[in-house]
Amino acid sequence: MRKVMFAIVLSVGLLAGCPGFIKAAGVGTAGAKTGADKSLYERLGGKKAITAVVDQFVDNVGHDDRINKFFGKTVADPKRLAKFKMNLVDQICQASGGPCKYKGKDMKTAHQGMGITEGDFNALVEDLVAALNKFNVGDTEKNQLLGVLGPMKGDIVEK
Repeated sequence: MRKVMFAIVLSVGLLAGCPGFIKAAGVGTAGAKTGADKSLYERLGGKKAITAVVDQFVDNVGHDDRINKFFGKTVADPKRLAKFKMNLVDQICQASGGPCKYKGKDMKTAHQGMGITEGDFNALVEDLVAALNKFNVGDTEKNQLLGVLGPMKGDIVEK
């Protein structure tokens, strides 16, 4: 499940970086700094936009038969699901330079014993990219977010 969280966080970060996503999420940009002056968090649209991406990402994962087995218990419990989404939002927010503080487990501990394979991880990333694409996140922001989250892969994939 922790691996899934990582993938979700990665997806959210990518989605949040798209100006189209910012508009779709209802986040205004009037009077904003130029793109070169903004943090990745700001270019992703802030917490509201990241939350929208995480919601879509979790929905994508829930419908993905390749990996949804890792999330069955989480999806079945509304409180657990809400906490999971909140942790993902906070993780992406922090990783992209925002003010949030991720308080969940480290990725190695969170995914230990889950048996996550390279294929599982790749499926999760595909679901994240699909969420980001839905919100028209720019390639630059997607790549930056993936670059920040990518190093976690070694702590998530076991097989």
